[in-house]
Amino acid sequence: MAVCRELLPHGPSRLVVGSLRRSEAEEAVAKLRREYPDPATEIMPAWGDVLLRGEWQSAPEGVHPRVSVLSEVSQRRRLVADILDELGPEILEASLLYQMILGRTAGLGGKPAQIVIDCVNIATAVAYQNVFQTAIQLEEKIRRGEEMNWPEQVERLLSALYIPQLVRHMQIYYEAMLQAGTNAFVKVGTSGTGGMGFNIPYTHGEERPSRMLLSKSAVAGAQTMLIFLLARTPGGPQVVKEIKPTAAIAWKDIGYGPIRRGGRTMALYDCLPDEARKLTDPGVLAAEGDFGRDTGAVLESVFIDTGENGLFAAEEFAAITTLGQMEFVTPEEIADAVVAEIRGGNTGQDVIASIDASVIGPSFRAGFLRQAALSRLRQLEAEHEVDSVAFEILGPPRLSKLLFEAYLLKRSCARMSMMLEHSPEALAEMVLKDLTDNPRLRQQILSIGIPILMPDGERLLRGPVIKSVDSEHGWVDLTPENMSRWQERATALRAAIRTSLASESSSRIDRSYPSMMAWSDDDDIDVGEIAGWLFNNEERGRRGKD
Repeated sequence: MAVCRELLPHGPSRLVVGSLRRSEAEEAVAKLRREYPDPATEIMPAWGDVLLRGEWQSAPEGVHPRVSVLSEVSQRRRLVADILDELGPEILEASLLYQMILGRTAGLGGKPAQIVIDCVNIATAVAYQNVFQTAIQLEEKIRRGEEMNWPEQVERLLSALYIPQLVRHMQIYYEAMLQAGTNAFVKVGTSGTGGMGFNIPYTHGEERPSRMLLSKSAVAGAQTMLIFLLARTPGGPQVVKEIKPTAAIAWKDIGYGPIRRGGRTMALYDCLPDEARKLTDPGVLAAEGDFGRDTGAVLESVFIDTGENGLFAAEEFAAITTLGQMEFVTPEEIADAVVAEIRGGNTGQDVIASIDASVIGPSFRAGFLRQAALSRLRQLEAEHEVDSVAFEILGPPRLSKLLFEAYLLKRSCARMSMMLEHSPEALAEMVLKDLTDNPRLRQQILSIGIPILMPDGERLLRGPVIKSVDSEHGWVDLTPENMSRWQERATALRAAIRTSLASESSSRIDRSYPSMMAWSDDDDIDVGEIAGWLFNNEERGRRGKD
């Protein structure tokens, strides 16, 4: 809400306010409309669990959508697949997060998000699924020899894995913002411990330091690094920031009334002194059980609403905010930093900029010495009469594929212009003859896990290991279709060389290919440089920042 209030005076055309529960989102929108009765901004609600599919958001009031999904067999299995399978169009388009950013959820009218401000504490949402407790409970059942629904137990464990959930979440974010044309992404992150260290005393009854809290910090840090990578990705949002509070955040409201936890009011139970149970009674120390007497009332008291962290009692708030504990920062201060960064201000509180300023990137010295290393490698190649192409240690298999294909074409043609003098079928036969006549070369390719697809596209030469399941990602492809593709690449690269020579002689052009650096219309096939050029241009894999 603080971010919304900070944004509205700047008059955005529309503001989508999101929350886990529909009632919370609609209440927030109603409150903002009352506070800003005549805004230039269209304010609308959106709701749901952004880690789940859009169709899975209809859980009963007070029941978390994830709990509802895990209780149903087909949905639970689909959830595991959504987390662990390769990201494809079906998973992507079913995601609530994707639908929200593209404006495809109810009431958003198909208008994509130009600016995304993410205040969702994903680190808490993921880490508090508590994979440790899930695993311990499973181990205990195994130890006791209990009959179990094994598929369900395994699915519940898989669905609670932290890093796969976070990676999938950020993959969906990236693809959604790419398709939406989002201009800015700002994350309000967390340290996971309110800025405290391993000695943090605030746990949920587990050991100290708490595995669950440390997991929360680990997930928060992992997300920061993924956002760091997002900021280095060409084509994504131009503005990528993270504001990371390292204190408790308070407050949203102070009042008296029913105490709610996880969307539910806390029932009031009693246990009279003469109903005390012996510590040795079966199950008396279990975390949950049929104990106590429901009074029919709910717990009511004075509270301070801290937002994401829930309701605190007066003395809890006093303890956690005292000097030397978490202390606290107000939502308004965070909102001020968020909006200032979006508007181009320099608050000094953007974590991504801080990491950018402190990492060690490529250096002038390394660039200067690169040619020395390459020269020595060429000397040793000549001395030992070998060509050092690829070992499939660097990876990915596609790199080895491209390097060997370019190398084979170099052996057969030497120059790009010569590649264009032959038909694709003739090129394929020339390369095949070379491989047939040179067993050492063939053996080197097959031995590193790169198979060779024959020109007919139906037969394969392979060794004991294959690193890729298809030609596109890791087979040396001798089909005429692939030879034609290499001819197109040669044509494009030669055109780029000639354009660089015909253009101005300023530093504006990246003269990365050797002939460009030499200001020469030389079309020699330089194997490694061609692969790098393809990754930069055809694959769009260029690094976003130096």
